[in-house]
Amino acid sequence: MTNPGERLIDHALSLRWTDVDAAAQAAAKTFLHDSLCVGVAGRNAPFADAVLSAARAWGEGGRCSVLGRADERLPAPQAAFVNAFQIHSQEFDCVHEPAVVHPLATIVATLFAEVERSGPYTGEAVLTALVAGVDVSAALGVAASDPLRFFRPATAGIFGCVAALISLTQPPRHVALDAFGYALSFASGSMQAHVEGKATLPVQMGQAARNAVSAMDLARAGLPGPLHAIDGKFGYLPLFEGRFDLDDGLADLGRRFRIAEVSWKPYPTGRAAQGCIVATEMLMRDHGLTPATLERLTYSAPPIIRYLVGRPAMEGMSVAYARLCAAWLSAVTLMRGRPVGLDDFTEDSLADPAVLDLARRIEVVVNDNPDPAAFAPAEAVARFTDGREARLLLQAQFGAPDWPLSRDQHMAKAAACLRFGGLPHVHAPLAALIDDFELLEDAARAFRLAAGREDA
Repeated sequence: MTNPGERLIDHALSLRWTDVDAAAQAAAKTFLHDSLCVGVAGRNAPFADAVLSAARAWGEGGRCSVLGRADERLPAPQAAFVNAFQIHSQEFDCVHEPAVVHPLATIVATLFAEVERSGPYTGEAVLTALVAGVDVSAALGVAASDPLRFFRPATAGIFGCVAALISLTQPPRHVALDAFGYALSFASGSMQAHVEGKATLPVQMGQAARNAVSAMDLARAGLPGPLHAIDGKFGYLPLFEGRFDLDDGLADLGRRFRIAEVSWKPYPTGRAAQGCIVATEMLMRDHGLTPATLERLTYSAPPIIRYLVGRPAMEGMSVAYARLCAAWLSAVTLMRGRPVGLDDFTEDSLADPAVLDLARRIEVVVNDNPDPAAFAPAEAVARFTDGREARLLLQAQFGAPDWPLSRDQHMAKAAACLRFGGLPHVHAPLAALIDDFELLEDAARAFRLAAGREDA
């Protein structure tokens, strides 16, 4: 039987930008831009300064930039760690829903570090590596058929990062296979952090990016790694996922580009909560729902929605917990008269008794969808205090490939993120660089600009 790790590696080594269809090429540039801007906003996320402080303690004096931090330079592993943390720290980064993976946070951070330490690399090479990396992490995610036990954006994510580095740096095939072996050795990430609502989730993303750089470095230094990292008795899929079928994912390599299946996050929250936010907004607009007229709002959705964001709102909850609480997020939306945004996660907002009271009238329940990774369809049912009832069916979540953000909506999100991160002035030049990113002779120009560096 063919080693699936070799199939994934060969895809990363052989993929060329001209092989990628137009829709996937456009998506690669769009979500690179989205990830950089979200990462700049993450510069002001809770614990971002503490994460940077920890990374400095592991070693300083490198030449790699940190998003939104013009004067900061770190060695490549530490820079990858901090940047991946910042990109995921506010739950605003894009997601591949069927795989339940946030592929860009780790991959972009890893490529960012490698480009700055060993470049120059062309924009075309970086975009190709990004596409290859997303193909790998998403293929591993969609292969799984059991509910999440481990934090897949980190555990599958590290293989996507290593695949991206393989595509970018083009090592010998045996070195690439060794790097996959070390990716298995370093793979980690628990869902316990999700259950408790801790900032450990973006830390796990950071560690995946950092470990991907280390895995590639060890392989290039000549250390042999396990050869059956994906399918061995204690390989990734048997160990982390249990039941799986990778055959379709392998067959799709080179003809189905997973980057085109990635969804935006219109709001800085867990993706699973965003359908409930949209439903709340639509009920306000179309049925006149207000805090005063709501008796009960029930959001009936596939099992993973309740599992990920069906938690109760409570006094004293952390920002990380609130971002994954659909009831609180929808209550904020209803109370403010517009969807929840970056500025809403304040101590005052978290402790607002009116919002908490409203959140107690909002509930996520499970419908009969048997798909453990489905995010839709879902139905919102609002009962009004006057006895009326309004029903709203969502066939997809806003930001998904079949309900995408417009160019204007994408740019508005980018501008808001850059303002929040203190770099509003880079909005226009960064957008222009991304539009023609494949033509850049040195892709690091865009990364330096997103860091706020004057030498961009």
